[in-house]
Amino acid sequence: MRIHVVAVAGTGMGALAGLLVELGHEVSGSDVAFDPPIGPALEQWGVKTRVGFSALHLDPPPDLVVIGNVCRPNNPEARAAIDGGLPYTHIAGALDRFVFEGASPLVVAGTHGKTTTSSLVSWLLESTGYKPGFLIGGLPKNFSRGFRAPRREPERRLPTGDKPLRRPPFVIEGDEYDTAFFEKTAKFLHYRAEVVVLTSIEHDHIDIYPTLDSYLEAFEKLLQRLPPHGLLIANAADALVRRVVDRALGDDPRVAWYALEGEDTAGKPPHWLASPASFSEAGTTFDLFAGGVLAGRYLLPAPGRHNLRNAVAALAAAAQGYGAKLKDLGPALARFEGVARRQDLRGAPRGIAVYDDFAHHPTAVRETLRALRQKHPQGKLFAVFEPRSATACRNLHQREYVECWDDADVVLFAPLGRDNLPADERLDLAAIVAELRERNRERVALSLDSVDAIVDELCQRAAPGDTIAVLSNGAFGGIHGKLLERLQ
Repeated sequence: MRIHVVAVAGTGMGALAGLLVELGHEVSGSDVAFDPPIGPALEQWGVKTRVGFSALHLDPPPDLVVIGNVCRPNNPEARAAIDGGLPYTHIAGALDRFVFEGASPLVVAGTHGKTTTSSLVSWLLESTGYKPGFLIGGLPKNFSRGFRAPRREPERRLPTGDKPLRRPPFVIEGDEYDTAFFEKTAKFLHYRAEVVVLTSIEHDHIDIYPTLDSYLEAFEKLLQRLPPHGLLIANAADALVRRVVDRALGDDPRVAWYALEGEDTAGKPPHWLASPASFSEAGTTFDLFAGGVLAGRYLLPAPGRHNLRNAVAALAAAAQGYGAKLKDLGPALARFEGVARRQDLRGAPRGIAVYDDFAHHPTAVRETLRALRQKHPQGKLFAVFEPRSATACRNLHQREYVECWDDADVVLFAPLGRDNLPADERLDLAAIVAELRERNRERVALSLDSVDAIVDELCQRAAPGDTIAVLSNGAFGGIHGKLLERLQ
């Protein structure tokens, strides 16, 4: 088919376009800009790119138009497709039509950890011969790209030997954000999940889910759609995960809990349990227990307890969900290279380590900084934060953005990424800076007015042996390249 993708330059939509090319379709796509890394990648994958949004991009008419969820109802290209009577859909509709049939979708859902856990379980299944398809909103470093079409092959019998049989796996991040302006339900509700990993739940995407209950309801609906032969791998140490599971499934035998040793699980018995043995620059060594039985000692190269939780969930999904052997999963885990923009070391000019990380929610910020402090116990830790998302720019987490920087010696804030918010809804950076200084008189906390000012400050203060964590869910004005060049 000839397929046109409106707003193709986002990570997820770009990966979908590449996946459609791999499936044999002729694909074009439009967007306002095609910046690296996704812009050049689209060209490399064979997607024909067109700058801007215009009805002219639909001439001659394509067989199908896929409209991205960043598009508003007045987008001229989306409007022309809909009003002109062209066949159109959204990312979930395209996946349902071209990908899910004949596959066993493994949906990784939760507020945090989706990209890393999706990448982990894809790599574990790949290393044990399952050749999974996947669509990941990031670049898993063990693969050349963040997507691959599912294999079409005979079904595999479930680990228990019971029917029905499990089909070839397709791993996908379960995004709870709405699907499109013309389809306001969560994306993951369209994904035909057979195996679900539920990593964590904290109120997020306030522009879509104004209340906590509305946010929880989306996850409850996901779990209620599990088929009779489905499986849920759920974080027993997360109170909201427990609440959602209890409401949606109760004491269902399809639920397998996981946790780290010593965590409060409120009586939920973890079938999968990790006991950390040591933390070092090489990563985390841990003992894994399955059903109360020691399954061996494992090495996870990525630092941090949050990544250890992700690893346990991925091991559980691969083993219990698809029958991979634990003896084969251990060596594969030790070869996991991580994900671009997740504690991603961009360089170390003059011995100053510069990391790029997608963290923007206060919990993700705290866990990322804790992991980097664990990996680099010597020297100062600099945290550079761009509040950019709809949630991060609001005062919803005003208190939490004071409390998540304890591992950092220096905290630098960029201006809010959204300037159209009412004053009474806006995150108050000046108040956060003042409270950070009050909490720790030795910590440096500053709110700066530009990327260049932040780079100047870092170059004046950082010394060999220090670590800089750049935290943003966007491009952050090209700060990474500017900082590495100046430090060098």
